[in-house]
Amino acid sequence: MDELILALEECDLNENAVCAPSNVTDLFEFRTPIVEILGFPITRTVFLIFLAGLIAVLLLWFGLRKGATQPGKFQLSIESLMTYIRDEVAVGIIGPLGIKYYPYLMALFIFILIGNAFEVTPFINFPITSRMAIPLFLSLLTWVIFVFAGFKRNGISYLTGIIWPPGVPVALKPLVGLIEFVSVFLVRPFSLAVRLFANLVAGHVMLSLLLVTALVSVVGLFTGEIPVIKGVFGFAWWALALAIFCFEMIVIILQAYIFTLLSAVYIDTSINVEH
Repeated sequence: MDELILALEECDLNENAVCAPSNVTDLFEFRTPIVEILGFPITRTVFLIFLAGLIAVLLLWFGLRKGATQPGKFQLSIESLMTYIRDEVAVGIIGPLGIKYYPYLMALFIFILIGNAFEVTPFINFPITSRMAIPLFLSLLTWVIFVFAGFKRNGISYLTGIIWPPGVPVALKPLVGLIEFVSVFLVRPFSLAVRLFANLVAGHVMLSLLLVTALVSVVGLFTGEIPVIKGVFGFAWWALALAIFCFEMIVIILQAYIFTLLSAVYIDTSINVEH
């Protein structure tokens, strides 16, 4: 809630149409430590990263620890999610070898989903995936896995197949090979990270600014601090924020799925080069 309070304190609807801090990066940067552990400062962002990991572990543990033959709704939901990631993403995209990468893909999906969901969680309202370091770390982890898997499965032919692609006219092989090399080893991790980062940043900024503006408008209307016409617009801001909130619920799930799906696709193209 710190970023909402910051925007609220700096808001004057008589001067601005939308409440926003002087520097929008204040909506994302939390440098003041909450606590220090062994000299290591724990900021709000660091705390939320550990919290997302803990929630992911607890969800899987509580969902699977009983192993009942007639599972309850919670266990059934967790098992259905795991079955879907295993059958439709890991094995469905990579093939039989995908079962090796299923634990990673499952952990990736759950962690990103929880990190995204913090955006619409009361008293948090901050998706950790809107900090570029998080999506970039996850995308680099995927990059290391699919490059290592490619060399382990295919040896040096994995690299030569990219640089000198088969089935391409000889005159075009150098150009296509260069494009493929840059795409696989440079563009993929960056594009994977930016896709997740950009979508969560956009949603976080819109929700924060619209909700604060709506709150200030409605309060100003009833206290007489702003003109009636501007106060009435607060209800419009609130309706728009509610619509974006519902849309962001879809984005939260969709972006976690897309990141996991593309990770599986990249692993597939590395180990199944004949595809």
